[in-house]
Amino acid sequence: MGRMPASPNAAPGTTGPSAEPPGAMAGSSASEGSELGPTPLVRIPEPGVPSSGSAAPSAGGEAPAAVEPEPGRYGVRALLLAPNSEMAVGELDGKVYVVGGYPASRVTQNTVQAFDPATNAWALVEPLPFGVHHPVVVGVQGRLYSLGGQTDAGDTARSLAYDPVANAWTDVAAMPTPRGAGAAAVIDDRIYVIAGRPPAGNAFEVYDISDDAWTVLSDLPQAFPERNHLAAAAAGGKVYAAGGRHSGANFQSPMTASLDIYDPATDTWQAGAPLPRPRGGVNGVLAFGCFHVWGGEGQGIGEPNDVFPDHDVYDPRSNVWISVADLPTPVHGVTGAAFVDGLIYIPGGGTSSGGSSGVTLFQVYRPDVTCE
Repeated sequence: MGRMPASPNAAPGTTGPSAEPPGAMAGSSASEGSELGPTPLVRIPEPGVPSSGSAAPSAGGEAPAAVEPEPGRYGVRALLLAPNSEMAVGELDGKVYVVGGYPASRVTQNTVQAFDPATNAWALVEPLPFGVHHPVVVGVQGRLYSLGGQTDAGDTARSLAYDPVANAWTDVAAMPTPRGAGAAAVIDDRIYVIAGRPPAGNAFEVYDISDDAWTVLSDLPQAFPERNHLAAAAAGGKVYAAGGRHSGANFQSPMTASLDIYDPATDTWQAGAPLPRPRGGVNGVLAFGCFHVWGGEGQGIGEPNDVFPDHDVYDPRSNVWISVADLPTPVHGVTGAAFVDGLIYIPGGGTSSGGSSGVTLFQVYRPDVTCE
């Protein structure tokens, strides 16, 4: 599938009016045998707010003023308090949290940064009781959960919950499989954790918040063993796992474009339409019912710094991907994101392949399509 072209007259990082009319599926393809048939994504009208269009974030210096992007374009928010990558991001009660990770020094962090979109400001909250990178983080029912990850001693199964009212972390039941570089998705009060760096393999487990208990589920399909650095989201009561690396632990490992779909009702997986191209180190989030997947890294991929600029959008109704405007600053090394009040928040990350390029930049994207 080809990349969606930008208009010659469009601002950098934007898709101009000559690219395709609203709802067009240029460069996209439906999987064979789709029962629903192609259902075009619906373009979202521009909000009634002033817009400055797209802007490429700075990696340092003074914090920029918030740039309100038009639909289908990128903007910026206040820089992180410290450079970071290989961390996890989650949303809770409208705030964006950056948990753990490490900067270019590769010194593992226990810091937790919290961003308030209402004030365009960051603050440090209670740190984790130990340093960790490559965890998964999600916000559910008034708590922020940090599950697993990697410490200086290796993979951990330790899992914690953060109470923003008490500003405190407490331990919850540990994962059955220690892991880092997995992905997570939430359905109701259950957190699904998918795969991870070797030796986690393609382990797939679910945490029930109300019972404080884990259940082992059917593994992610083994067509691509030892899957890690992938993206995940939940839509329509199903879990979607996209891309990632396999058969190895580092960015030189093979990559996959696979999209795998899990149905909790039957504890089974099925294949969906693959990503436009294989990518590892990707990130993603659900926005207006669409699964957005962006960024990533590899080796010899034909992109500057070996970091993918791609931003692709999947419609679960029609099993179709489209490609939207590239990231102004391509990044990798972030697991999880936040979708708040019509914006996707993409804080930090690495700008070169490997783990030594964490930055403070903070990009945002306003989706212009809906799958609802």
